[in-house]
Amino acid sequence: MTTTTASAAPRPAGTLIPFLPAPTGKDPDPDALFEAYSAWAAEGGRPLYPHQEEALLEVMTGSHVVLATPTGSGKSMVAMGAQFAALAAYRSGRGGRTYYTAPLKALVSEKFFDLVAAFGSRNVGMMTGDSAVNADAPIICCTAEILANLALRRGGEPADPQDAIAQVVMDEFHYYGDPQRGWAWQVPLLELPRTQLVLMSATLGDTTRLREDIEARTGRPVAEVAGAERPVPLTFDYVVEPLTEVIEELVTTHRAPVYVVHFTQKDAVERAQSLLSMNVASKSEKEAIAAEIGAFRFGTGFGKTLSKFLRHGVGVHHAGMLPKYRRLVERLTQRGLLKVVCGTDTLGVGINVPIRTVLMTSLVKFDGERMRHLTAREFHQIAGRAGRAGYDTVGEVIVMAPDHVIENRRALQKAGDDPKKLKKIVRKKAPAGSVNWTDSTFERLRDAEPEQLTSHFKMSHAMVLNVLARTRGGESGTDPVDALRHLLTANHDPDGAKAQHVRQAFRIYRSLRQAGVVEKVRVPDSSRPQGWRPSVRLTVDLPRDFALNQTLSPFALAAMDLLDVESPTHALDVVSVIEATLDDPRQILYGQQNAARGEAVAAMKAEGIEYEERMALLEDVTWPRPLAELLEPAFATYKQSNPWVADAELAPKSVVRDMVEHGMTFAELVSRYQLERTEGVVLRYLADAYRALRQVVPDEHRTEEVQEIVEWLGELVRGVDSSLLDEWERLANPVDDDADTVVDGELAEAGAEAPARPLTGNPRSFRRLVRNATFRLVELAAREDYAALAVASSTPGWDAEAWEDALDPLFVAQGDDAIGVDAAARAAGLLTILEPGAAVPAAPGGSDSPADGGTVPPGTWWVRQVLDDADGDHDWAITVLVDLAASDEAGAVALTVLGVGPIG
Repeated sequence: MTTTTASAAPRPAGTLIPFLPAPTGKDPDPDALFEAYSAWAAEGGRPLYPHQEEALLEVMTGSHVVLATPTGSGKSMVAMGAQFAALAAYRSGRGGRTYYTAPLKALVSEKFFDLVAAFGSRNVGMMTGDSAVNADAPIICCTAEILANLALRRGGEPADPQDAIAQVVMDEFHYYGDPQRGWAWQVPLLELPRTQLVLMSATLGDTTRLREDIEARTGRPVAEVAGAERPVPLTFDYVVEPLTEVIEELVTTHRAPVYVVHFTQKDAVERAQSLLSMNVASKSEKEAIAAEIGAFRFGTGFGKTLSKFLRHGVGVHHAGMLPKYRRLVERLTQRGLLKVVCGTDTLGVGINVPIRTVLMTSLVKFDGERMRHLTAREFHQIAGRAGRAGYDTVGEVIVMAPDHVIENRRALQKAGDDPKKLKKIVRKKAPAGSVNWTDSTFERLRDAEPEQLTSHFKMSHAMVLNVLARTRGGESGTDPVDALRHLLTANHDPDGAKAQHVRQAFRIYRSLRQAGVVEKVRVPDSSRPQGWRPSVRLTVDLPRDFALNQTLSPFALAAMDLLDVESPTHALDVVSVIEATLDDPRQILYGQQNAARGEAVAAMKAEGIEYEERMALLEDVTWPRPLAELLEPAFATYKQSNPWVADAELAPKSVVRDMVEHGMTFAELVSRYQLERTEGVVLRYLADAYRALRQVVPDEHRTEEVQEIVEWLGELVRGVDSSLLDEWERLANPVDDDADTVVDGELAEAGAEAPARPLTGNPRSFRRLVRNATFRLVELAAREDYAALAVASSTPGWDAEAWEDALDPLFVAQGDDAIGVDAAARAAGLLTILEPGAAVPAAPGGSDSPADGGTVPPGTWWVRQVLDDADGDHDWAITVLVDLAASDEAGAVALTVLGVGPIG
């Protein structure tokens, strides 16, 4: 089969602006629009498929379109054509804005840059939970929840037609059936009756009821474009051979790249490990991989493991990896260097690699509550990634039989026709309590259409308040009671669920009345004998965009008033307030909890506590929750007068604070809590914390120490993987005439690693690193861990015995608790940092000054950390010299111990 790359290009090439018709003040001609867009596609080497033409003709003549075509069939080209038509109408003053939505912020931002490249930065904006860029642009990219909240708040027609939501393109529309998030895909259908809808997914199932409902509500025809021939056909097989043999056959018969699908990250990594014993790549192929990797920087932890996998020819890809690692795996696969990639089913939502064969290791997954079979929709979402237009002429989907079935078959083959051997075979069964699958399960899923989408509407405080806010936002002719009644009766849930929504709405209303946020009013109504009817209205002004950004950021701002700027723990408390408003990174918190319980068990054993009592006491041991006793009552009070946060939860935790208090690097955090497989989760959390600290902390609480922590955190995130913060910075500053990112529609190379900034390039951040490194020595000294001190200090002459000799007099004089490590021990007054040329006081222990003339040598910092001794004399210190150039080269603070002992 001959294929083209018409829809395979991951990023559009060439701006569409020259193809837009000149504004005339009239509705653009649909035929002219279609011809112009088709010419652009053909000029770029991507002529439109027949089903794309059909969908675009329907869009440009004003119909709603449900695009239910296979993965790889070019839905993104239809979406861009719809936006092309909407922008033409907007420029002529005949239409409003067009919105593109996707389920993930990463996909939204990726589409943002695609559209900027096609339409120019001035025509494209973006709104996510923590970023808003060019929000008045005619083309807006946003998450589905953002659009849903906008639709709830806006309701009727705005005064300015160009401010209307004229068109909505909803990608991955099968999320309509998601139990937690499906409401956001449904609300625009209910609340935007004058908006043109383009609903896209490869796995929609039967949409008859949905299309009939949309047409009845809007009076506009709905065209379904489905059943298109897949550009790259698929074959399906069920195999009962050992996995390594199947992979070997696929690789040797030129059916790679093979994506081996698992349903946990742990299984994906373990599978990659098992393939190291197999010759996936030849010697020359491994040399090519090594050359392509080049000087790529692998970190400690999972980085070393991944480097080993890749150099053997095996990739790993899952959401827990650092973004730079995922991009490296994608790049190597795109260039044909990796024949096998072991990953999770996240490939169903946007993995950007050419996959020839999808090899599924199971048809069972854990959905958060139980183990169950895949749905037909899930199966086809994963299978649809096999075979890429422009790369392959066919794609293969292979499903493995369960392990016990494969082992039984192998035993039968080994026995052959020998009756005695056959009689001795003990057939293995599926593990007790497990969910099994068979070839019949495979055939059912292969032949089944995706399940019909099921409505999952929800009524929340934010939804009610958004609707009530219409009357305060300039909208006319919309009564909030009528609007709420419409939501409660017109949603797609069955009648029993609708009755529950009504009861929930009354509960919310009563809580808002009690809080004094709404009040009963009478509104004129000539159709009633009394000339009026009852209604409700808001009595307060809601925060601007309260449901569109971080819900608890206003609370964090208010909670800062509870902190004392003069407190020695002020900077750490600021961090804790911000962390309490962020989503929980469950993997990190469970790691902290496990570590805390391990320490608690050791302490209880030392105290002689019996096993049963230890187990009972452990139930109360959890991850650290600083300021919980202060913030939780404050939040309860805050909710009474700010009910729009009623559905949110405060979550005190200590991740950034933990790192600051213990002077941990990223690698040390990952190692301490065994997070090697979820480094990406850790990094995303730290990046979110950094952005929140930069955006939310008011000036009066942005002390020098707070700013030092913020900049240290930013440098830490950039040092691990700059892509998350670089993307955020690009989104915050989308137009840069110095060619930083996007200029007049031209986009910088995506995925290119930014040159690393020297560790000392940000002096304020480097001061925090130095503070952390020296205090780390204090912590080890307090624990009398002399072996670790010798490693951490890395100074000739300062081995474990030397450290013990230096500190022994202090412990003899003041006891085992001679050195404090609490907030008082971290006080700024106990740390002195002198830069080159500064006069140096005598070092502890009677050692000489490090420089001739008693000044700090060039290229170094002189640092003294005074110990918070038990007697409070503050007359002992650890003094070090930091080598700046060596620190830059090592990527970590390079220090030399000058002395340990009494000051002077």
